[in-house]
Amino acid sequence: MQKTKISAIFASNIYIMKRLLTIIISLAAVASSIHSQVITNMAKENTKIEKGEKPGSDEDRLSVQPMDIQLDSTATYYVMIDSAQACIKKQDWNGAENYIRKAIAAEPHNNTNSMLLSNLATLQRYQGKLSEAIKNYTLALDMTPNAVTLLLNRAAVYMQTGDIEAATNDFLKVRALDDKDMESRYSLGMLAVNMHDFDKAEMYFKEMKAANSKSALANEGLGMLAKEKGEYAKAALLLSEAIKSDNNPTLLGHRADCYLVLKQLNNAAEDIQNALEQTPEDGFLYLLRAKLNKLRFNKEDMKRDLELAVKYGVDKEVANALKD
Repeated sequence: MQKTKISAIFASNIYIMKRLLTIIISLAAVASSIHSQVITNMAKENTKIEKGEKPGSDEDRLSVQPMDIQLDSTATYYVMIDSAQACIKKQDWNGAENYIRKAIAAEPHNNTNSMLLSNLATLQRYQGKLSEAIKNYTLALDMTPNAVTLLLNRAAVYMQTGDIEAATNDFLKVRALDDKDMESRYSLGMLAVNMHDFDKAEMYFKEMKAANSKSALANEGLGMLAKEKGEYAKAALLLSEAIKSDNNPTLLGHRADCYLVLKQLNNAAEDIQNALEQTPEDGFLYLLRAKLNKLRFNKEDMKRDLELAVKYGVDKEVANALKD
């Protein structure tokens, strides 16, 4: 598979990449996970980590469990972890990084270092230090090679750097480790949609449905697949099922796009308006509203929306093409 840069993906599929990039550990979860009196048993149970179904369910994926052991809270290791936690509360990311490194240096063979390395990588990712984040997720995986959470997080950073091949390999490993994991199958399916490998995409989404017949995330994937195949009525129905569980503005936008093709203009207008109320600086939504105004022969409104679309990130050539 060739390395693919996110910037090269054409505008109509940008949602796919944005959706995949939601697989990220929140800083709030990081703060709770490095509490000085809690030790993860990630090393003990590294073959599977329980998660929520939907990408972005961060607290589920970074859950930690106390072990029934006595800790010496005066030991350098735990003092450094306490200090890192205090820095995180103050949003002193550099300080937190330094204290995590000092903790690892104090006890380089401590099994908990896998979790600390993971948290260090997450702090670095938050700051945009993506190559360092990949390095530390990889070091954590050297200690716990089958940790699903770590694989998903490293895959997410690979996605940010545009290394689709490396991300795919991590998603495939998670899929092999966990026959019910939703995140890896969703991600693989969406990447396949983007590559127009529709048979493979359908396979991954059907695996999700087999694991959970009511999966909103599977319906979302199947809806995006149908849309990309030009099956707009089917796509609108599937996206509607997904929206029942997640009134996501981007999902609303893609359903609106289907409605525009189907000439269901009132439905499209409602979705666009609802989406814009949530994300008023989304250029894709203004592009959709420009399409709507063109179909309604409102040329001045169309022109205004195309200018807004460009202002909020839509390529000028894409916007200008709508004028023809």
